Amino acid sequence: MSTQQRSIAELYVRPGAPVETAALPKVAVVILNYNGRHHLAGCFESLAALDYPREKLDVLLVDNGSDDGSVEEMRALWPWVRLIVNPRNYGFAPACNQGAANRRDARIVAFLNNDMRVDPLWLRELVGPIVRGEAVATTSKMLSWDGTHIDSAGGGMNFHGQGLQYGYGDAPGAEHEVPRKTLFACGGAMAMDARLFDELGGFDREYFAYYEDVDLGWRTWLAGHEVHYAPTSVCWHHHSSTSKRFPPETIRLIQTRNPLLTCVKNYDEENLRRVLPVMLAIAVRRMLMVARIPDQHPYFIYGAKPLDRDATAGTVPSNPDISREGVADLIGIHEVIARWPHWMQRRAQVQSLRKRADSELFSLFLKPLWNVDPDPVSSAMFVSLTEFYGLDKLFDGLDLMGREPRQ
Repeated sequence: MSTQQRSIAELYVRPGAPVETAALPKVAVVILNYNGRHHLAGCFESLAALDYPREKLDVLLVDNGSDDGSVEEMRALWPWVRLIVNPRNYGFAPACNQGAANRRDARIVAFLNNDMRVDPLWLRELVGPIVRGEAVATTSKMLSWDGTHIDSAGGGMNFHGQGLQYGYGDAPGAEHEVPRKTLFACGGAMAMDARLFDELGGFDREYFAYYEDVDLGWRTWLAGHEVHYAPTSVCWHHHSSTSKRFPPETIRLIQTRNPLLTCVKNYDEENLRRVLPVMLAIAVRRMLMVARIPDQHPYFIYGAKPLDRDATAGTVPSNPDISREGVADLIGIHEVIARWPHWMQRRAQVQSLRKRADSELFSLFLKPLWNVDPDPVSSAMFVSLTEFYGLDKLFDGLDLMGREPRQ
């Protein structure tokens, strides 16, 4: 059996028998909302129809400073939902932690996006592997709102932290019905042992949003536990409907910074030293591309004209046309390198809980050598750098998806 075949086989799991109703634990279901009033009916009507003992269900909505009437509608139409109302948008990660901290005596905490609707068996099937002791965290099969394609069937990432959702964009098929290990549980529809969630520090609040679930999943595995994909736990999703309300450059900044932070915190020292130069180089190349700076920019010396005596003729304009997204990328990269002592402290906290070697987790990445930007210059750079730093050998045989994933 090849390395790839063995790695794929090791990801599959055989779940136990369904959990009897009497053995179901109390669960706190935390839903975040920010000006999502138009989503509330679909979400809470489906939660009201859950096949789960009502006395074992504690539903909380954390509102991040909405001004669209969301809170008033919740109080009027769904009085059985507990509300936490924040004066402003605290972000996804901090508000999820806030909801988890306000659970009562729930053994399991579940997180659900407000732009979801769930199958009646969603929660039973989601908590089953945790109750049976097969995993400490689980994630659902997430379908598009109309059910025609997969939004997520578990997650992975490439070596420089770009997360991927297995099956994204695919028509639902047999391969999405197989329970298996997954690097992380998608924060939009997941459950976790509440005690362990606290012990691991929950979601990293400094992320604000995006990649906090990748980071938590990676930390969970490093600490010696497992995360599983539960395909019989089904929900339907309006993809990224909340993030579309923010300026694209603000989203771009944290989507650039947070994958880098995830790698800095979670790789062991040897592998971080191999990966760090390459992932920073890739981030800089992506920044130049999104900034719309051509490879033959006027700043380059090639073809430059000597200055005239007045030292002004022949100079490049002082304010070149650089996109806001490019500036956001630059700030995101700077956030990582300029605050290096701080991130090293955060890294030490993660590494102190390590019980697994990196090599035990690489198959969970699914597509470690996925090149996000396959233009000719980026591709040549990617190949040369991964070979020079030995990353091609580090992840040899661990491309388990068979195709280029979509983010």
